[in-house]
Formats: sequence, structure tokens, C-alpha cells
Amino acid sequence: MSENAEATSTPVRVVQRGLWFEEFAEGTIYEHRPGRTVTEADNVLFTTLTMNTQALHLDAAWSATQPGFGGQRLINSMFTLSTIVGLSVAQLTQGTLVANLGFSEVDFPAPLFAGDTLYAETECTGKRESRSRPGEGVVHLTHIGRNQDGVIVAKAARATLVRRRPSDSSPT
Repeated sequence: MSENAEATSTPVRVVQRGLWFEEFAEGTIYEHRPGRTVTEADNVLFTTLTMNTQALHLDAAWSATQPGFGGQRLINSMFTLSTIVGLSVAQLTQGTLVANLGFSEVDFPAPLFAGDTLYAETECTGKRESRSRPGEGVVHLTHIGRNQDGVIVAKAARATLVRRRPSDSSPT
């Protein structure tokens, strides 16, 4: 290519976005990377911002006397849930989500502690066109959070309302 051709060509632009309704595939598992190493500061800040005064999150001396967690403070489970959903945004819903319709079947089968790294994955468990909102569809997701050892620390089913691909956009 000549210098002139290079100077006049238009570069390809790629905008980071989530998936359009049509791009979600039932049964597909989307792995969200990188993971997020959780700190004590994350836990204290989130816990106090949300007015959760549970000593298991805030009181190191008291937590050290409690059985079952090796004397460690637990990471606030709502922080864990928020983080696994947050880790999915860039890949799944950035700019394409209309609404979060709700969560169900939320479980925290194992604790998360400061210093653990949280990894998230999401499975598309179903989708359908919206009956009341043309141009949008309902997508059902299951978010799973695992620690660095692969242990599931959080799992939640979620329903979302997602935009369909605009007719003037290309599929890429």
C-alpha cells in the first residue's frame, strides 16, 4: 500500500459492547476475565457504605473468636454477588442492557475471604422476545463466582431485558 493510500484510508473502529439479544446463545458459558482479588478495604468499605453492621464483616477481634472460618472476617456476600455481576458487564451487557428484571435462587455455598481472587462465569439459560417491548428480549442468566481454588462461593439466577441488534448495525 502506498503512503497516500494509508493516509486516506479510514481505520476500522471497534466499540466495546455487550451482546445483542440475538447474540446470546442458550447453554453457552461466558467466562469473565480477569478475576478480582478482594481486599480487606473492599469488604470494610462496601459493608459500611451499605450500613451492614454485621460483626462477621467488620470486627476482626470478635470474628477471631468465632468457630468455622479460621478466625477470619467474611467478605460481605452482597459484595460477592455485586462483583460477579460486575465482572460480566463488559462482555455481556455493556450498552445493550435495558433493565435488570430480578434475581432468584441466590446461594453462597462457601465463604470468600480477603486475599481470595474471585472469578466469574455466566451461563445463558434461556431467552425469549419481549411480548410487551418490541426491539427487546428477556435473557435468563446464571452467574457463578469461584475463588482461586475453583470453589463456588456464589451463584445467582438473573433475568434481564436486552436490546435487539439495531437494523442499521452489522453483525460484527
